[in-house]
Amino acid sequence: MLRSLATWCSRHRRIVVTAWVVLLVGTIGLGSTVQSAFAQSFSLPGTESQRATDLLAKRFPARAGDAGQIVFEASAGVTSSEVKARIGALLAEVAKVPHVTGVTSPYDPAGARQISTAPGHAGDIAYASVQFADRSSDVPLATVNRIISLADQARAPGLRVEMSGQMFQARGSVGSASEAIGLLAAVLILLFTFGSVLAMGLPIMTALFGIGIGLTFVTVLSHFMSTPEFTTQLASMIGIGVGIDYALFIVTRYRQGLHDGLAPEASVVLSIDTAGRAVLFAGTTVVISLFGLFIMGVEFVRGLAVGTSVTVALVMLASVTLLPAVLGFTGRNIDKLSVRRHRKEGVSRQSVAFRWSRLVQRRPWPFAIAGLLVLVVLAVPLFSLRLGFSDAGNNAPSTTTRRSYDLLATGFGPGFNGPLVLAAEYPKGTDPVVLDGLRTTLARTPGVAAVGPTIASPEGDAAVVQVYPTTSPQSAETVTLIKKLRSNVIPDALKGSRAQVHVGGITAAGVDVSDKFSSRLLVFIAAVLGLSFLLLMMVFRSLVVPLKAVVMNLLSIGAAYGVIVSVFQWGWGASLIGIHSSAPIEPFLPVMLFAIVFGLSMDYEVFLLSRVREEYDRTGDNAGAVADGLAATARVITAAAAIMVTVFASFVFGDNRIVKMFGFGLAFAIFIDATLVRMVLVPATMELLGDRNWWFPRWLDRITPQLRVETGPELDSELERLLDVEEPVTT
Repeated sequence: MLRSLATWCSRHRRIVVTAWVVLLVGTIGLGSTVQSAFAQSFSLPGTESQRATDLLAKRFPARAGDAGQIVFEASAGVTSSEVKARIGALLAEVAKVPHVTGVTSPYDPAGARQISTAPGHAGDIAYASVQFADRSSDVPLATVNRIISLADQARAPGLRVEMSGQMFQARGSVGSASEAIGLLAAVLILLFTFGSVLAMGLPIMTALFGIGIGLTFVTVLSHFMSTPEFTTQLASMIGIGVGIDYALFIVTRYRQGLHDGLAPEASVVLSIDTAGRAVLFAGTTVVISLFGLFIMGVEFVRGLAVGTSVTVALVMLASVTLLPAVLGFTGRNIDKLSVRRHRKEGVSRQSVAFRWSRLVQRRPWPFAIAGLLVLVVLAVPLFSLRLGFSDAGNNAPSTTTRRSYDLLATGFGPGFNGPLVLAAEYPKGTDPVVLDGLRTTLARTPGVAAVGPTIASPEGDAAVVQVYPTTSPQSAETVTLIKKLRSNVIPDALKGSRAQVHVGGITAAGVDVSDKFSSRLLVFIAAVLGLSFLLLMMVFRSLVVPLKAVVMNLLSIGAAYGVIVSVFQWGWGASLIGIHSSAPIEPFLPVMLFAIVFGLSMDYEVFLLSRVREEYDRTGDNAGAVADGLAATARVITAAAAIMVTVFASFVFGDNRIVKMFGFGLAFAIFIDATLVRMVLVPATMELLGDRNWWFPRWLDRITPQLRVETGPELDSELERLLDVEEPVTT
């Protein structure tokens, strides 16, 4: 099938290229007319925080939207006549802004607690609450900009005005410098690898076509699924990395075919039937791994998985259709515009990789133990992993949301940046005096700094109470308090009553998300590991090789997790990459990272071990097969990994903390996988195991379907019959 596809694309290259150009231009045009609807909030069906949210939306329609705060600090005190007049005028104008349903001033009776009484700051800091008709992600940008403009006008010497709330967070952009840096690095690596400007441009072109169409799909997807705003950056990061890598493998095999004396069309078919087959295998594994995230049962993660996997699928499709068509136009000109003399690909027993493999194989035990020890040490911080969402306290100090966060923590305590929302419902007409008793109990509960007033619904069958912890939203003590309120404090206080109280709010929702991911993480990992083992078993007809691959991939991913914890959670060297404060790790990052890295590492696994297996089948010499396989693939794997690492690492220099974590984690995991695992542990362990690497029971061989990924560098008899093969050119 792949041979027929490659032949058709090469012979009908004008149709294929035109179709891709039309598709790209059409989707870009569609993207320019369709506004994104990215979600900064999410739903968690079945959780207590979601029940609280649903109750508020149903019984308190005026509070169905999100609230923001305008925070003030006045050196002369916020109650001075001049400051009070200035703040009052600002809030009166804010109340008139479209999509604002209410403003609670610190000077209103309802805002009596909104002026600081903290020692040293009493009367200096205050905040006004701004209620919106929409969720934070749906508040129009014009509304946000109008409020920010009014706040700028209200600022004066001695009066600071800052904004708090998700709607005031700086909205990310796809066209950041990270993509440009990653592409520039990829260009330089490809130029060094191929030595030809034309050969260098083909992988870049393939990746750009795929992500150009994929990002438009992500924008459209945001209207149908809850999709985080950073999905475009993640999809762009993954799309550039895998798109260039996939095309790199195919172009490398195409050039090898030409230099072995094949006709251009034969080389195209060979490259797609060998490297293209590996690309489809690796890309499909990434897509399947990402779709495995549906196991987690979280809506916004489904949107993230679909958006990223579709982008991977598109660059994979471009690699096996658009690329062979363009290669049909390129022909033998692939090495034109060379910047250095071309070095022939293939096995060289004088290469550094071959000599390195022999060095490792002479002392397999020391290398295996040393490699394993490094991975274990790097993975140790993983056991301190704590899941949780970052908040405005992790923003850059120059942002208004970070400055307001610090002011609220100083004036009212850190818990005021993440209040808990208690939503109560009870039979209509029932005297809610039990809630007064609950408020008293809450006020005496250790870990509670303050309890807000009870606000009853218009129908008299529901109420809402805000509870302010003594600790910050990201603190482990806050998580403990939430679980204590739900399991002990509230049930004991409501014993014998018909009232039901749900603990919600953004902080409680973060706890629910973390618990949901933690409860399903092992199931997800087991599913991905099982799939990977079965696929590798069918490819290599071995039980030992896939088992060893699964274990090594687990170790490399564990090392990546450990380094992420040490940098982002512990803060080791965090300032070097623009991280201003430590925080828990985003709950969805471990599963996303696991899915992506496992799929990407499968690419290198197949590319290396298929060559090793090919040499072993030909010679029966395990040690020689390992050395020859490493020598044949080391250069292209190194180039592919270098591209991945630089593309992913370039995103570390962006503004979004989540994207930084993804970029850092992916870059480190690929670096470890392509160096320590592929260059040290694989040759060392395969030398130690010897022929046992390829043990496969006969009964299992009979019932297991064979999955062919690589056909080897030589054309088989069927390919020879189909294509015109020229005689090798001697020089």
